[in-house]
Amino acid sequence: MTQHALGKTAVTLLGLGAMGTALARTWLAAGHPVTVWNRTPARAAALAAEGARVADGAAAAVAANALVVVCLLDDASVGEVLAGTDLTGKDLVNLTTSTPAQARSRARWAGERGARYLDGGIMAVPPMIGVPEAGGYVFYSGSRELFERHRETLGVPVGTTYVGEDAGFAALYDVALLSAMYGMFAGAAHAFALIHKEDIDPAALAPLLADWLVAMAPAVHQTAEQLRSGDYTKGVGSTLAMQVAGTPTFLSTAEQQGVSPELLSPYFALMRRRLSEGSGSGEEDLTGVIDLLVR
Repeated sequence: MTQHALGKTAVTLLGLGAMGTALARTWLAAGHPVTVWNRTPARAAALAAEGARVADGAAAAVAANALVVVCLLDDASVGEVLAGTDLTGKDLVNLTTSTPAQARSRARWAGERGARYLDGGIMAVPPMIGVPEAGGYVFYSGSRELFERHRETLGVPVGTTYVGEDAGFAALYDVALLSAMYGMFAGAAHAFALIHKEDIDPAALAPLLADWLVAMAPAVHQTAEQLRSGDYTKGVGSTLAMQVAGTPTFLSTAEQQGVSPELLSPYFALMRRRLSEGSGSGEEDLTGVIDLLVR
């Protein structure tokens, strides 16, 4: 691999959006030689002033270093940008948001062109890059040997978590966590909507809501254990039957408050379906809803 005089691995970075720029700045600040390229050359000007080498094309950027990091708009952009480059012998790390299927396909594509491949799912926003205490990290999947080779360099901007040889796993973990996040945001939106027309300061609800969500989060461990064992009645505190019986109250409250139930109704419908189709006495937990989602 290309090494700096001080032992710092040289990095090529393709893509200088907000995330790519943040990554480049962090590597530069840590003393890594960085070669950058972006379709809009003007975005590279500030980085050039900070010490980055600006390549005049994607092919030149790829040729500059063994470690090539890609952070572009989407998978199609990756194919377009790398189409005219020589990837033979390169260590290609793709941090572009993609689906698991796209990541697996891109890994095969890279291998056919003589490159080693790692896929990454970034669990951070640009302001978290270079700030260890912010808690951001990147999921990596693909070649374990390649990950270990570049672990130190990849860990400079943000933490690293390796999740397996299957190149699609990083994207899958990424989307799984973000899907749960959006579900949480949906629940929080409904909660704030319920009080929106009342004489209640949303700032007074916010800490109560945050603490409640934190208190409920450990329930995922029980769900995981029930899925592993196949016993959805293990450790149940509030049964499916009990929770289904309580759903009319939530829906009536929404109606009385002039709030659409559309964020809650689909989940409640699945709960009722599970109770009627799959759980007998209803003594199981909510875990059975997962079985209804998997086709």
